Amino acid sequence: MQLIDTHVHLNFDTFQGDLDALQTRWQDAGVVQLIHSCVDPSEFPQTQNLADRFGNLSFSVGLHPLDADKWKADSREEIRTLAISDPRVVAIGELGLDFYKAENQEQQKKVCQAQLELAVELDLPVIVHCRDAADSLQGLIETVNQEKGKVRGVMHCWSGTPEETQKFLDLGFYVSFSGIVTFKKAETVQQSARIVPSDRLLIETDCPFLAPVPKRGKRNEPAFVRYVAEELAKLRECDLENLAAQTTANACRLFNLKI
Repeated sequence: MQLIDTHVHLNFDTFQGDLDALQTRWQDAGVVQLIHSCVDPSEFPQTQNLADRFGNLSFSVGLHPLDADKWKADSREEIRTLAISDPRVVAIGELGLDFYKAENQEQQKKVCQAQLELAVELDLPVIVHCRDAADSLQGLIETVNQEKGKVRGVMHCWSGTPEETQKFLDLGFYVSFSGIVTFKKAETVQQSARIVPSDRLLIETDCPFLAPVPKRGKRNEPAFVRYVAEELAKLRECDLENLAAQTTANACRLFNLKI
């Protein structure tokens, strides 16, 4: 069985002492490819070093909505230059909107739209973070679709309602579920997980955050994506091997991966 963890942050300090052991565990769990998501362009050299070390790691470049205040006049061009500098860049992001306790909503919208437009220009998918902002994000994507061309990508670590899920499915997006889907009280997320078409479903850890049951409360890691796959197979009443094959094929299609 082959699995792809479509969202990791291996550059965090918590991983620096045992990356080799981490790799052994993800290989033993059947993980054959990782997508490392950048939250700031400054992470790019560090991420490249990780990709040099682990040949099955691809990555993105972008600015996270919680860092939108870092956006400068040349940020768009900086991200563009980095994205075209390395063939292992498979997406723009992590971008999006996070309106939870946010006082800079307009700035977030500006930064998000600029990166959505860049992704269209470069014909790359986007990795989208969305918290308490589904309607605004939908509007931004629709605007870019009309003015610049079709945005494609994934709603990562998705925790929206089935109604919100359907909005992004209607826009052609993939939807990726993390360890949250294994949490006992995550009934809304579990309802959303049941309605995503098989050819639009992805899995991730978002490690080191949100470790799934039965590892909840511990440091998350790529090997634990198997628990996400197992829970989704139960929720969707399908065979685990088939779900693994489908989500792996979906990730390869969206990110243009060869495994």
